[in-house]
Parts: sequence; structure tokens; C-alpha cells
Amino acid sequence: VLRRMIDAGKISSFILWGPPGVGKTTLAHIISQQLQAPFFTLSAVQSGVKEVREVIDRCKANIFSKVRPILFIDEIHRFSKSQQDSLLGAVEYGTVTLIGATTENPSFEVIRPLLSRCQVYVLKSQEKADLEGLIDRAVTTDFYLKEKNIVVKEKEALISFSGGDARKLLNILELVVNAQPGPEILIDNDTVRKEL
Repeated sequence: VLRRMIDAGKISSFILWGPPGVGKTTLAHIISQQLQAPFFTLSAVQSGVKEVREVIDRCKANIFSKVRPILFIDEIHRFSKSQQDSLLGAVEYGTVTLIGATTENPSFEVIRPLLSRCQVYVLKSQEKADLEGLIDRAVTTDFYLKEKNIVVKEKEALISFSGGDARKLLNILELVVNAQPGPEILIDNDTVRKEL
């Protein structure tokens, strides 16, 4: 669905619901880059109604651009009712395209009027094959890791400790790599368990 919207050059407001580390924020950035849309971001933890209104005013300044600005709100489930109310007009009248990210069920955490203006897409935890591919890509393409002589013999412990969270997996990988000062860095299940 998202691919078709991107190909059409127009997306509707939506909320991404899924566990940590599945790529909600990354997906919002990719959509913004693909559409070449102005991208504004707010954190529900650090923003109030005042900050929401300031961003909406900045988006109104882009009203004549070809692509509607994207407002990404991380942890949208933490927005209070008044914060969510302050978004309604901008979403309704197309001032912004809202992309929300949440780890909580939006049916219980997002007010009904806002929820009725957004589609909800459920993202699932990364599968084992995805995480294995992420390890391989990180070791060969990451600007820091590719400079190291890393030999990955086993991946099971890395994947197990990550719990399907890609961000956590990369953090664990970096921790294990940094714990080994030698010229060759061996990644196996025992090494990972020892370092965690």
C-alpha cells in the first residue's frame, strides 16, 4: 500500500504501530526522501501544544509547494488529548501529512477524531533472516565496522538477545566488536554471551 502511494506521489496520513526497532522512523524518512517532501519531526516526549502549532505554522508556509509537508511524530501515543486535538485541523485540511509512530495500540491511545483521519499499518518484529542479513550488511558496509577484521561464525546469540529489534541488534554487535581489541574480531555465540 505504501509503495503504491509513494509511486503515485501522494500519501495520506497514517500511523505505524509496531515494536521497537522495526523501522518506523526509518520508513518515515524514506517516504519523505522519495517524495522530496519537507520533513518535520516532533517527539511526543519533548513537545507540547506550542511546539505542534509552531510546526504547523511552518508547514503552512510550504502550502504552495508541490508536495505536502510530512509531520512525523514519534511515540504519538504519549501525546495528550489536547496535543492530539491541535493536529486535527492541519490533518483534516491537508496542511500536513501526519506520520505517527507508536509501540502501543493506537485504538486505545490515539483520540478517535485523529484516528479516523489516519490509516494504521502494523509492523512486525524482524524475522531471523532479516536480522541475519542486517548483521552481514553492517559488517561489510558500516563505515566503522567495515574497517575492522570481523569474522562472524555464529549469529544465534546476537539474534536471540536482540528480541527482533534491529536497533538493539546493531548495538549488541558494536558492543561485542568494541570489547575485542585484537586484529581479528571473532563473533560467535560464546563471545556474545560472555560480553552481555
